[in-house]
Amino acid sequence: MSAAPQHPLEARIGRLLGRATLLAVGLLALGSALLLATGQSPLDAAPAFDLGRLLPDLATLAPAGLLWVGLLVVIATPAARVAAALVGYLGDGERAMAAVAVLILVVIAAGVVAGVAGA
Repeated sequence: MSAAPQHPLEARIGRLLGRATLLAVGLLALGSALLLATGQSPLDAAPAFDLGRLLPDLATLAPAGLLWVGLLVVIATPAARVAAALVGYLGDGERAMAAVAVLILVVIAAGVVAGVAGA
């Protein structure tokens, strides 16, 4: 028995999720390996998140930067999935589903704002 054919939108979203997962795992694995290679313990207190340090830390392969970006990719992947679905729904003319996707993105954004405000 063969699998049911996939809608092109589902295939694109599947590729997005797969690539984001591989990127996140790669960043987290490399960051962890470099952390251990530099003699740092994963049990040590983590450096604070500093958005301004992410690019310099990535450029120098600093373990903290790789780990933070890996975590950001993990956190952003569900929202990217909803955004990709929104674009697909708009392209397919599915207004009701596009509206649902917009509402989901609004809820995600509200959660981020509430989390940042509460921090």
